[in-house]
Amino acid sequence: MADFDAVWLNAKLATMTDNGSPYGAIEQGALAVKDGLIVYAGPQAELPPFDSLVTPLYDVQGQWLLPGLIDCHTHLLYAGNRANEFELRLQGASYQQIAAAGGGIASTVRATRDASEEALFKLGKDRLNALLREGVTTVEIKSGYGLDLANEQKLLEVAALLEQHHPTSIIKTFLGAHALPPEFKDNADGYIEAVCQMLPALQQLGLVDAVDIFCESIGFSVAQSRKVFAAATALGLPVKAHAEQLSNLGGSALVAEFGGLSADHVEYLDEAGVAAMAKAGTVAVLLPGAYYFLRETQLPPLALLRQYQVPIAVASDLNPGTSPFCSLQLMLNMACTLFRLTPEEALLGVTRHAATALGLKDRGQLQAGMRADFGCYAITQPAELCYQFGVSPLKQLVVAGSLCRLP
Repeated sequence: MADFDAVWLNAKLATMTDNGSPYGAIEQGALAVKDGLIVYAGPQAELPPFDSLVTPLYDVQGQWLLPGLIDCHTHLLYAGNRANEFELRLQGASYQQIAAAGGGIASTVRATRDASEEALFKLGKDRLNALLREGVTTVEIKSGYGLDLANEQKLLEVAALLEQHHPTSIIKTFLGAHALPPEFKDNADGYIEAVCQMLPALQQLGLVDAVDIFCESIGFSVAQSRKVFAAATALGLPVKAHAEQLSNLGGSALVAEFGGLSADHVEYLDEAGVAAMAKAGTVAVLLPGAYYFLRETQLPPLALLRQYQVPIAVASDLNPGTSPFCSLQLMLNMACTLFRLTPEEALLGVTRHAATALGLKDRGQLQAGMRADFGCYAITQPAELCYQFGVSPLKQLVVAGSLCRLP
């Protein structure tokens, strides 16, 4: 007889695998876990025999099980807020004008540098709790609001502490090349050299899972981004980029050239960039919250991404300036309403494709061998998670095979 730690019965499974059914659905399904992994996810009629007297059973009465959701692009650790800039934008100021006047990322850097690790930990925990209540079990957290070695290290250390003291899995991304700090005013090349010198020190501390850059007219050039990518690659670290958000500089093609994980935003991505991403297996991460908040009008090239079969992920981009939204469920709705993704595409974007965007092969799908991260939702169809937000239908959350107490 099979040896299971727990079994979920009478479930509908949205496996998010490519099994030929929408959402990889199995209507009369069961799921079993052992040692933190899924060991069976399939038709209940084919569940191997097991001792039901000693195995914990959960009868979900026809509710849906989905993989733990993955928010693959956040700037979750920061202090302060930029509500004043929100007002300025409503009065007609552009993102670029606010940044040139000392606002934007620079204002958050000042507040974050002044914040203690304890304060940042509390802020981060509150935000992770909000995501957890929706069924998010993996979150990428970027640095990038320190912009010097000490403060970038502070942010990454807080991210590591959160992973130790919170149910959510944390992926730590070094985004030193986020903006130009005041110490390097008018010396972007000098700051890029400093970023490249930060990398080995942070990696030796075990604080870096991936490296990101802001490749944009108000960020860093392709040539400068290339230097950071070369330094990261020499250390064996995967790369990704904020690219083609405000213009088409070729940052996405640069990520593809380095075999990078993802190009994020990509509103101004052209066909050559799409083709390069398709060839490299680079994921396109859509960030509808920033598109909405900045009232952008340039849509990502969805038809081209579909034509070239580039995997599409969806993320919150949680940050104080351009996407102050701590809800992946809201992003699902925005991805469908603003970008016209289908609900299945959107849900793939926060499960299977989001895992790929983080270089994770052990989650994002309900199938044997995957981490046992999944949620039980009181919904009649998976599209409901894209249809409504504000009230979470999550009834039970399992992380690494154990029931998770929701905050």
